[in-house]
Amino acid sequence: MTYLTGTYPYCVAVGDFNNDTKLDIVVTNSGNNTVSILLGYGNGSFANHMTYATGFQPSSVAVDDFNNDNQLDIVVTNSGEDTVSVLLGYGNSSFANQMTYLTGAYPYSVAVGDFNNDTRLDIVVTNSGDNMVSILLGYGNGSFENQRTYLTEAYPCSVAVGDFNNDARLDIVVVNQQNDDVSVFLGCGDGSFANQVTYSTGFRPSSVVVGDFNNDTQLDIVVTNSGNNTVSVLLGYGNGSFTDQMMYATGLKPLSVAVGDFNNDTRLDIVVANSGDHNASVLLQYNRGSLKSEITYASGDGSSLRCVAVGDLNNDTLLDIVVANYGTNNVGVLLGYGNGTFRSQMTLSTGLNSHPVSVTISDFNGDTQLDIAVANFGRKSVEMLLGNGNEAFASERSYEIDFGCAPLVVASGDFNNDRRSEIVVAYDGSDNVQILVAYNNKSFTNKMAYYTGSNPLSVVVADFNNDTQLDIVVVNQENDNVRVLLGHGDGSFANKTTYSTGSNPLSAAVGDFNNDARLDIVVVNKENDDVSVLLGYGDGSFTDQMTYSTGSKPLSVAVGDFNSDARLDIVVTNSGGNTVSVLLGYGNGSFPNQMMYSTGLYPYSVAVGDFNNDTQLDIVVANYLNNSVSVLLGYGNGSFADQMTSSTGANPCSVATGNFNNDTQLDIVVPNSGNNTVSILLGYGNGSFANQMTYLTGYNPVFVAVGDFNDDTQLDIAVTNYDSDSVSVLLGYGNGSFAHQKAYSTASRPSSLAVGDFNNDTQLDIVVTNSGSSEASILLGYSNEVLLNQTMLTSGNNSRPRALVIGDFNNDDRMDIGVADSGTNSIGIFLGLGNLAFENTITYATGYSPWSLAAGDFNNDTRLDIVVADNENNEVNILLGNGNGSFVNEMRYSTGPFSSPHSVAVGDFDNDNILDIVIASYGTNELGVLHGHGNGTFSSLILISVNYGSHPSSVVVGDFNNDKKLDFAVANDDTDSLSIMLQSC
Repeated sequence: MTYLTGTYPYCVAVGDFNNDTKLDIVVTNSGNNTVSILLGYGNGSFANHMTYATGFQPSSVAVDDFNNDNQLDIVVTNSGEDTVSVLLGYGNSSFANQMTYLTGAYPYSVAVGDFNNDTRLDIVVTNSGDNMVSILLGYGNGSFENQRTYLTEAYPCSVAVGDFNNDARLDIVVVNQQNDDVSVFLGCGDGSFANQVTYSTGFRPSSVVVGDFNNDTQLDIVVTNSGNNTVSVLLGYGNGSFTDQMMYATGLKPLSVAVGDFNNDTRLDIVVANSGDHNASVLLQYNRGSLKSEITYASGDGSSLRCVAVGDLNNDTLLDIVVANYGTNNVGVLLGYGNGTFRSQMTLSTGLNSHPVSVTISDFNGDTQLDIAVANFGRKSVEMLLGNGNEAFASERSYEIDFGCAPLVVASGDFNNDRRSEIVVAYDGSDNVQILVAYNNKSFTNKMAYYTGSNPLSVVVADFNNDTQLDIVVVNQENDNVRVLLGHGDGSFANKTTYSTGSNPLSAAVGDFNNDARLDIVVVNKENDDVSVLLGYGDGSFTDQMTYSTGSKPLSVAVGDFNSDARLDIVVTNSGGNTVSVLLGYGNGSFPNQMMYSTGLYPYSVAVGDFNNDTQLDIVVANYLNNSVSVLLGYGNGSFADQMTSSTGANPCSVATGNFNNDTQLDIVVPNSGNNTVSILLGYGNGSFANQMTYLTGYNPVFVAVGDFNDDTQLDIAVTNYDSDSVSVLLGYGNGSFAHQKAYSTASRPSSLAVGDFNNDTQLDIVVTNSGSSEASILLGYSNEVLLNQTMLTSGNNSRPRALVIGDFNNDDRMDIGVADSGTNSIGIFLGLGNLAFENTITYATGYSPWSLAAGDFNNDTRLDIVVADNENNEVNILLGNGNGSFVNEMRYSTGPFSSPHSVAVGDFDNDNILDIVIASYGTNELGVLHGHGNGTFSSLILISVNYGSHPSSVVVGDFNNDKKLDFAVANDDTDSLSIMLQSC
């Protein structure tokens, strides 16, 4: 079965992105700079893909939890712009916009692991352009440190991670495509690695995976050799060294490899994507790392397979295979029978000219079903396909943002500890990686409209008849009254009674002014220079008004206890005298004479809050004519300090408060009617505020309200646009920043709004007064989609990130990112802080043009290490992690002359409990396997032939036949095929 992806799908990974216990697929689309997510239905079928923007030319993808929220995130290498992108998942198949981190030049492959033993995932990336791997140590909040780099051999193109020397520290194996070898970097457990040790592979190695292929509990390495159509198996000794390679034939130009037990014999098998003859080869293990002849599965003429991943996509406990079909713009799904054979592929479209190049698999929407993120090289986007757990994927959701670069590789992990996976993307031609953070969007439906009266200008919401259902009160300027609409609790309302006010009423507020546990109303009357107080009976009806004098031309009113007597007081803005009036309540519904305080010019709106954390209420006023807000700090006895002012946009006409950046300090939001923006002023907690940040709205925004509209526990903003006949909703990220507005149509001249749950569905709804049509619109809210917030991580000038790896490299329980910087021959490590922020990149030199990387504990030191494939050096580098986010360049291993390693993966291929490395050698059409000794060293490269001319570009590892032996899946670039290589014993 095939599924559409973006343009030029390049790499694929699997994971449960929506927490539905069903595996999903993520694919990098190098042609349109996206990743595609295909949600699995649990029966081997998938929904149509959703796309998320990455950096330029995403190539490789990995999946993990980078922010410790138990939700899968994605990391993607952007080969075209030398970055990795991290997309944090919300656990419901949606992702935040990418955050990018700089890598080395031309990052090509990525892997994840905890390289510094801080329990936080880190990332390792191969940089094919400058022959380095980048280590990005994670902070555990979805952010990463700047990269640290380690030299590899020429053109590292794939990386995998494992503990090769049994020191409980993760090591790295890297495919060096142009040196025909793999480099093994033994991790020190602090995020640093020993110098590389190299092991020969076949010709042009392209991809690597790690597993125990000979059941000796030591990790081994499998590498695809694209130049001689083989895979190389290098058996690990468990001390960080490996045997010489054993070679096994694949299809033409194997580019990617994965492992799994495909025939349920408890031995790891191999699946290889053969780009040259458009098929996949499965090699079953039969004896201590030896592989049976390949079984090939056609992926379609012109498919040009680039990447392969494995997982149980239909919940039958049998491993399945996903391939990225670069040439046909789709991903293929091969469902496993558990005996080493597979059904014909299903394809998921990523779109015309999308050219997906990398995929990662995880649960992005928290439904326990694995989803797929795809980097679309052709369309410069990241795409998501959400899995339903029944062999189908949900409809495409595309959030393509053109960064000028195509995504090369994607990976995933939870970088902000929100239990959702984010996506990391590296771009072609860029020096950055990006993290895509997903969150729920909120949509509204214009359900009903109710007649109010003439020129309704203000609305408030509360339960006025004590039936636990929200009701509405509307202020009608031209009728000099208020109308009460009692709610039925299903989103509908009864037209009730009108009550007279003074002349030209403009604004209202609600409170219990006489302490009878029944809500009352206060209304400002502009022409009478007073306020009307209507006491409630608790059944939805009110007494006749009582009036109290204010200053000249009152416009707005708010309520609070300003003198700490447990009785509600009133504050009113006086536009004619540039003052506010404070009326202290007696607690019986009456008020004494006002006290006045100076404001700015033409005070238009007022709100209250504690801005200096002294437990006393303060006042904030929007000053329409001098483009500012005034803050008057309260003393708690009913008096206030002189105003302090902060600049806003042009003509602020409303004000609201909330904690927008989760720092326990109150912030301010103001709509600026003169320049069609809202201003956000973040509070310092001492009554002062940071300089404004502005966001575009519709035309003539006149009123603002605050609420959590998408149930992500972060405050959002709703604004009425008077001249656009719309409401703008800006969803908050919880760090003080907001998404671009989404507009919803209203009736004519929307003047004010209020927020509440009118139909008891736990979703916030909005009521809007439309002064031009004399009606109130009810917009019922529902959650229906996802949006992306991107964060850019810079890996350095001309770094060209090519690949990604994700893991906790400094053992802080926060996911980090490793980036292969192909342009600067290094890998960059971004250590995550757990809040989508990362430390500056730490770079480590690799060989020339690191192309792929993977992470694992190669020396059994419980610290993640990184392996980097150096494409031009024809070798892989092993960088041993120190457990603090740093690495030591340990060893380099040759993948063979002209091997051009494109991909590397890690696993225990010989079941010796020691991690091994597999490398896909693009140039020699081979897989190379380096068997780990458990000390960060590896045995000599074992070559496994892939079909001649197939040019393997990606390799993954999994047990495809349930024999408890890791197998390989290899994507072959030139034959458009996937090779499955099963271990038979």
